[in-house]
Amino acid sequence: MTMADATGVADDARTDVSDLVARLHDARERRDDAEAAVDEHGADALERLRAHRGDALRLLDGYEDSATGSGDFQSYIEFEGKVAELVEDVDDDLPRADAFDAYDDALDKRRVTASDFDRARDALDPVADLTARLDEREAARDAHRSARRDAEERLAALDDEIDRLERVARLTDADLDAPIDDLREPVEAYDAAARSAVEDALTDRSARDLLGWLDALSAFPLVDVPRVPPELLAYVREREAGTEPVSTLLEYGDESLSKLEHYVDQPATLKRVVGANRSFLQRLDGDFLTLGWPPDPADVLRYRADELVSALDRIDADDAVARLRDVVAIARTERYARLREAALARDELDAAERERVANGAVGDDLERVRDARERLADALRS
Repeated sequence: MTMADATGVADDARTDVSDLVARLHDARERRDDAEAAVDEHGADALERLRAHRGDALRLLDGYEDSATGSGDFQSYIEFEGKVAELVEDVDDDLPRADAFDAYDDALDKRRVTASDFDRARDALDPVADLTARLDEREAARDAHRSARRDAEERLAALDDEIDRLERVARLTDADLDAPIDDLREPVEAYDAAARSAVEDALTDRSARDLLGWLDALSAFPLVDVPRVPPELLAYVREREAGTEPVSTLLEYGDESLSKLEHYVDQPATLKRVVGANRSFLQRLDGDFLTLGWPPDPADVLRYRADELVSALDRIDADDAVARLRDVVAIARTERYARLREAALARDELDAAERERVANGAVGDDLERVRDARERLADALRS
């Protein structure tokens, strides 16, 4: 994110948070009201009512054609019995229990018509109105969860924004006129030498040695080494083809099985293993050994350099080691922090953004975002 983006977030933060706080408040009130409405009669009672109504409606749907008018008399008798059984099962203490009596009355005739079925359905409307409280409670809870989730995501974004603005604010003391090339040139010289060393190793060393080297580097926590796929590592360690360079393995992977039979044993295995790991092998380079720009703080760089030297020594990268030591020598001086801060400022800020830092606007942005963050956090806690 650029500084301009950060400024835009800061300008919108209070409005954005106000909307989220209002939404949280409304969602919480809706949830509380919905839960209170259910609690008035009890969720269990409403669930039982809903089940009874569902059974009653299914009876109507199932027998309307056969039990009405001049339909099947046996079906009518069966229907009447089931209606009586259903109504009898409804506890009189349930709210709107009388609706089932009205349902029964609408159907208690020697001959029922479609309009009687309609009246029976209408008789159950008060039950539907009451049990709808269960649906509203679930919908209100979902809305509240959604509002909280959005607020928590926004809170995390504000935390990131605060970190960003605090980092930018620290650049207010950077010496933008510092000669950063005094640091850039040795860092870039080392990075180029590290990449070159790995490129040479990819060409000159066996895949067994190279991938074994990468696997061993996984024990170095400050070296972000690519993880070698276990099947590929096992293959180059166990098969004769592993004595070839990575580039040769890739070439072999493109050959036909009949041609490969002249170079390796079990050519199908080579094609399968190399084919499955072609992207990994093609992407191998020395970027994981570079320092990048701007480089790490001095203490981190020195610790990391110790591991990088150990890694480079294993592939006899003497030139890269020498250039890395040039960078470490600068990191041991008081100049390093000033040069690095200047590099960070130039890397992160353009001219307009540097002016905003200088005139104190970043501090105002930071205050607005912190205030918005606190309001949102309070709303989530309440």
